[in-house]
Amino acid sequence: MPDIRLKRAYEPASPTDGTRVLVERLWPRGVTRAEADLAGWERDIAPSPGLRKWYNHDPARWEEFRSRYRAELAGHAPEVERLRALARQGPLTLVFAARDTERSSAAVLRDMLLERPG
Repeated sequence: MPDIRLKRAYEPASPTDGTRVLVERLWPRGVTRAEADLAGWERDIAPSPGLRKWYNHDPARWEEFRSRYRAELAGHAPEVERLRALARQGPLTLVFAARDTERSSAAVLRDMLLERPG
């Protein structure tokens, strides 16, 4: 089973993170590129601006957000497969900005990557 972790962009990078990839459309405010210590930035895999604004981190919309975002991810097979390939090589940390770690787009993406490990 691949080792796919979640970490907020505002937490310090650690050598145990493995490969760190930012999975946000927008760069996290106040975080420098050096602090982020990223191997990549998959901005196109993040929720569309319309979906992100609709969700607005409203817990009542979580289940519908998950469903809509998974539908969007279906259209990004190359990006999803690139992340799966990275996860096969060692620990992969999906870096994101949201405060709620359990109801973030990164959590949806991680769950999808773990469902069908390549």
